[in-house]
Amino acid sequence: MLSKKVLISALFVAGTAAVCAQTSTNSPYTRYGLGDLSDQAFANNAAMGGIGYGLRNSLNINTMNPASYSSVDSLSFMFDIGMSLKSSNYREGGINSNAKNSSFDYVAMQFRLHPRLGIAFGFTPYSTVGYKFGKTSSIEGSDVTITNVFYGEGGLQQIFGGLGFKILDNLSIGANAGYLYGDINYQTAASFSNRGDQTITYNNLSVKSYNVSFGLQYTQPFNKDNSLTIGLVYGLGHNMNSTEVKGIQVAADNTSSSTSDSYNVVNEREEYNGYGIPHTFGAGLTFTHKQKLTVGADYTLQQWSKAKYNNTEGLYYQDRSKVAVGAEYTPNLLSRNYLGRIRYRVGAYYSTPYLNNLPTGEGPSEYGVSAGFGFPLYLFQKHTMLSITGQYVRVNPSISRMLSEDRFVIKLGLTFNERWFMKWRVQ
Repeated sequence: MLSKKVLISALFVAGTAAVCAQTSTNSPYTRYGLGDLSDQAFANNAAMGGIGYGLRNSLNINTMNPASYSSVDSLSFMFDIGMSLKSSNYREGGINSNAKNSSFDYVAMQFRLHPRLGIAFGFTPYSTVGYKFGKTSSIEGSDVTITNVFYGEGGLQQIFGGLGFKILDNLSIGANAGYLYGDINYQTAASFSNRGDQTITYNNLSVKSYNVSFGLQYTQPFNKDNSLTIGLVYGLGHNMNSTEVKGIQVAADNTSSSTSDSYNVVNEREEYNGYGIPHTFGAGLTFTHKQKLTVGADYTLQQWSKAKYNNTEGLYYQDRSKVAVGAEYTPNLLSRNYLGRIRYRVGAYYSTPYLNNLPTGEGPSEYGVSAGFGFPLYLFQKHTMLSITGQYVRVNPSISRMLSEDRFVIKLGLTFNERWFMKWRVQ
């Protein structure tokens, strides 16, 4: 028992360190806003199109709606870790390129404190920035060309804890509270072909703030085999505690390293609390038949138009909405045939952009389809599961000739669901 706890604690710490150190995207669109947004979907949720507001079961951790924490089994301790492998194909004006990334996505644990109270802790990304691209153009009236290189890295993460409380047998509420933090570094370097001075314009954003969300789930049984769960979620929007350092570096002889002694810093200044996160509203319906079939749909609205960006509101952001549908089918949980116990999942989603007034118009919209499996494992107890999800994501620009992306993703999630709190009888 003790060795299990030590192992899980070590995995939790190692996973957190890994996810902090990686960049999981190479998209030029992450140059704007807070980058590529995460919807907090674990591998099993992602296979079902990213739904989660109405999902309620005792076999998986569902951080998308904290009211679901009260469904955890009284004898169980759950631990969930996940990672992704991505291959992105970019296309613009007949030019193609490819980028591959991997990331450690999340780590979470959940157990019951009281017959009506469940608790969860975890680490998830909030947004990711990662890009590097350049362009060269001629200076009118001369043979000199100027090359601009755009570079960015970083992102925001959150460590959270949450409680789910069962008010009535069919009604639960919950809340997540987290520490939202991270660093995002943007840089533009301009250099001339005649080996003149190189100019580097930089913005370094540091965030140390909080994130709070609330959830509700109500389950209406129709008979012993069928039920419908309604899920509601609200995420608190607010201005983040942040510091942004802006400035210009001038380096001689095309010295590109910002750590070199051969540059001068010009007009460096600090700005505070110039960025925000949106009010988020979510609703979902999930229909369950026996322990075999689950079908659900979610809708999410994020009011980015009311969130601050670079100390302005309503200029560079617009409201973002997302619609997701998904299903899971298990032929027979108690079957002696292994194929009958596998969970088969499928889903799809569509989301509108949250970026607006970019040099290329508004940001790109996005849709995706997914399919996956949940494989039961007999590592310790029967409820441990390996989830494998495949996703195809299409990122569509607002203008047809601009950059598009076809993304292929493999998500792996391992859920340990062990009976740690069982009282053993000694003869």
